[in-house]
Amino acid sequence: MASSNNGRVGGRLRRYARVTTTMTGLAARVAGERYLGLEIDRSKHAADLRDALGGLKGPIMKVAQILSTIPDALPPEYADELASLQADAPAMGWLFTRRRMAAELGPDWQQKLQSFSREAVSAASLGQVHRATDLDGNALAIKLQYPDMASAIDADLRQLRLVFQLYERYDSAISTGDIYDELSERLREELDYRREAANMDMYRIMLDGEDSVRLPDYVPELSTDRLLTMSWLEGTRIMPFLETEPSQEVRNQIARNMFRVWYVPFYYYGVIHGDPHLGNYSLDQENRINLMDFGSIRLFRPSFVGGVIDLYRALRDNDEALAVHAYESWGFHGLDREAIEVLNMWAEFIYAPLLEDRVRPIQSLRNGSAGRDLAGKVHGELKRIGGIRPPREFVLMDRAAVGLGSVFMHLGAEVNWHNLFHDLIDDFDREMLATRQKDVAERAGIPADLVQKMD
Repeated sequence: MASSNNGRVGGRLRRYARVTTTMTGLAARVAGERYLGLEIDRSKHAADLRDALGGLKGPIMKVAQILSTIPDALPPEYADELASLQADAPAMGWLFTRRRMAAELGPDWQQKLQSFSREAVSAASLGQVHRATDLDGNALAIKLQYPDMASAIDADLRQLRLVFQLYERYDSAISTGDIYDELSERLREELDYRREAANMDMYRIMLDGEDSVRLPDYVPELSTDRLLTMSWLEGTRIMPFLETEPSQEVRNQIARNMFRVWYVPFYYYGVIHGDPHLGNYSLDQENRINLMDFGSIRLFRPSFVGGVIDLYRALRDNDEALAVHAYESWGFHGLDREAIEVLNMWAEFIYAPLLEDRVRPIQSLRNGSAGRDLAGKVHGELKRIGGIRPPREFVLMDRAAVGLGSVFMHLGAEVNWHNLFHDLIDDFDREMLATRQKDVAERAGIPADLVQKMD
């Protein structure tokens, strides 16, 4: 036992050293460019950073993916490279898997299953998934968390705080304090697989009646805090599906399905799935969405959801007072007229597909020239007026919007986003949302103190 513990500690220390070297290397280069006037090849260093982080398991890879979606949290060269990090990482081997399964389900764990794949079918930042069958022959997906993830998160977040602090000295356009707090809380939540099971139940309730989505069934007798067992959903990932050259109407219908799967929970219950990563869902034979991962879920204050709708109406009607109210509902404080005008520049671009009552594609938010040029202009204006502090809710909200936009662009979808949006918001009522949210959370077993925070 002592030898095993020493091995884990040694491995953890080596990992911490590698994370420290990688992240402080980024910090040193950014600081050197700012204070010493050093010229660095940002593109090359960003690629090196991506390669280093991509080889690491644990939360730092997930943090990097999230950071790549937050406007101006990192220089654009770094954001573009980190966005390319994939959820799939090299899986742990059979000896590791067998020990971890025994630790979670007991030494007789193999007798509780008819079969279990030695090779993981996928491996991501916090754990890996194996295919199995239960004693009745039902197909299962077993999600197994890597060891010592709580310690790994603490270490990675310390490095992230250092990078944020140094970058803010280099560039004052965005204050990152609330972004850091949000990342910290959400990452720690993802370690609790009982919580993820409750999220799955909550989504089953919220999406009841939506025929375009399938969710797995939770198997509690084969689950623990760090092991999540669900029914297996057969399906095809988006990219292989697109290689079959589906018709435009099929691609449009999938986009409409995705829109409702993500935004019915948000506008009706104040809940968002913050990770539309291509690995977190697939398509069944009827092109329904198989939604399979429920770790990155957030509940929002009803006033925040109302603020999203209020800003839409403010932009549509050119109502400055309503725009101010909307930003305050989101959690912005002390915004003057100049700050409102700058924020509206970006908001008008983001909301454009919803404001235009016509069939159209989603514009490119991160890689298209229009989005890049506008982001640069907004960034420059924010620096000029002294910067802003985005509310922490934006981390997952922005991540979901950008992630879905990327999916819609892959699909080449051309639909009337305005009509889809109005189908969800025309009967919006904040008090009704608050009532629905408390009810669905209570039925799913979401902690009461979390729901109370939404008041």
